[in-house]
Amino acid sequence: MENGKNSPLIELRDAGKTYQTSAGEFVALKDINLAIHAGQFAAVIGKSGSGKSTLLNLITGIDRATQGEVIVGDTALHSLSENQLAIWRGRTVGVVFQFFQLLPTLTVIENVMLPMDFGGFLSGQKRKARALELLDSVGIVDHAHKLPHALSGGQQQRVAIARALANDPAILVADEPTGNLDSHTSEAIFALFSSLVESGKTILMVTHEQDVAAWAKCTITLEDGAVISDSALQMELRSDVQPALA
Repeated sequence: MENGKNSPLIELRDAGKTYQTSAGEFVALKDINLAIHAGQFAAVIGKSGSGKSTLLNLITGIDRATQGEVIVGDTALHSLSENQLAIWRGRTVGVVFQFFQLLPTLTVIENVMLPMDFGGFLSGQKRKARALELLDSVGIVDHAHKLPHALSGGQQQRVAIARALANDPAILVADEPTGNLDSHTSEAIFALFSSLVESGKTILMVTHEQDVAAWAKCTITLEDGAVISDSALQMELRSDVQPALA
């Protein structure tokens, strides 16, 4: 996935999403313009119903915009077929969910290897070695052969993060990843995300928790389906202002 040195990794241009319901049209997102660069830790903040998860779905290709453009790297998601989207998503995006969504009958290491099986990433013993490496990187390799129910919530979320990284995606997307965790465990997960950004990953996290701003380098605030503030945009605007000559 290639993009220019100064080009955003994720860009939405006048993007919107409207759903048809029995009560008529419901506008979930409207006129969204935003840009997230490679190596950023970005947080999308807003109350329930503000459009956060819909935005996430557009960026990951789970859902399609009904207007505007969604571009990730050099790929215009709105132009891909469903099959092309599925292949692109498996190679490019790792997703972490609030309720972990680990398969209960598979061991921890089997859960992490599963995306590699589906995506044809590596083979045989190399998959196992990578899974163990990822579990070690999130501090949970000692639990590799346990079933998910034997782990705490924080431990399961670490497994989910390792699984999301299985195919070495450029982007990690997290939907309310700490919403089911206590504050101490949440801080540990935020710290883990920060370390992943330092290693080169781009992270987009959807949350309703305002204190995530202490960890994220940029925050995008949604209200009623619209962006009401974007710290990344504000930083870009400030950088464009040239200092006055003395």
